[in-house]
Amino acid sequence: MGRHAIITGGAGFIGSHLVDKLLGEGGWQVTVVDNFDPFYARATKQANIAAHLANSNFQAVEGDILDDAVLAQAFSRHPGADTTVVHLAAKTGVRPSIHQVLEYHRVNVTGTLKLLERAREHRAAHFILASSSSVYGENPQVPWQESLQALQPISPYAATKLAAEQFARVYARLHGLPTTVLRFFTVYGPRQRPDLAVHAFFRKITGGMPVQRYGDGSTSRDYTYVHDLVQGVRAAMDRLPQRTDDHGAFDLFNLGNSDTIRLRDLIAAIEAQLGRKALIEELPGQPGDVPRTFADITKARTLLGYRPATQLAQGLQEFARWYAAQPS
Repeated sequence: MGRHAIITGGAGFIGSHLVDKLLGEGGWQVTVVDNFDPFYARATKQANIAAHLANSNFQAVEGDILDDAVLAQAFSRHPGADTTVVHLAAKTGVRPSIHQVLEYHRVNVTGTLKLLERAREHRAAHFILASSSSVYGENPQVPWQESLQALQPISPYAATKLAAEQFARVYARLHGLPTTVLRFFTVYGPRQRPDLAVHAFFRKITGGMPVQRYGDGSTSRDYTYVHDLVQGVRAAMDRLPQRTDDHGAFDLFNLGNSDTIRLRDLIAAIEAQLGRKALIEELPGQPGDVPRTFADITKARTLLGYRPATQLAQGLQEFARWYAAQPS
């Protein structure tokens, strides 16, 4: 039967690329759990997985990760000993989280707990949790290493991701569930959500609409191309964490590009890609936004063989090809 992967949020941006990779390799049964949240158009997610619907190795379970019946259906497909859970589903975005605190907690914290409990009961082989660079807050010790202590997130979104990490650590220690946490750094590329910066800037510049630039453009992000990131996720799936007395079978990795791009330089790079200037609407900085993100990826490079290779100009060119092919 091959190995079994349950991918929550598997019809979304990152998840659908991981599905492509696993089914392209062969030897995998892939179960996607996705609630097709109306945060953006359902048709977009449907298109992401359309090529796999006729594949006997693929199954899509539509529903909420907090629904016991949905999780039972997803976990019923394969023995636990061969099941890897990759938990990507989440309420995302710093700014919306400020006004939807309870919903973010419900999905990102309680939802993760429900999934951890199901994985424990099912005796899953490996649980992988997608976390976020936002958990580092405004820590000045850049580039950020996984060993940094006393993290202080500055948004509800970041707080929920850090809480989910802690529950994952507890399940590894108390129940022996092999668990890996991956902290993602500003992922972009084909299929990116329409609210995220690269996609939004492409749409607004091509449409002649103003681009909202919060602050003076000096904030910086560690932009990570989606195919590079998926290579890191895939490598983590194959590396079971080693059990220790202190932490159980648990490990933690940054997956970034280990480079920073200022907001004004990102806009300039998109202008160069499109061959037209942006109309800039300058706005005050937003609560919850960190001034920069910057990953130290030494650990992932050493233990996962993770080597992101896509420079920003190349990644934007690939995004532009995908964007141009989308129905208007």
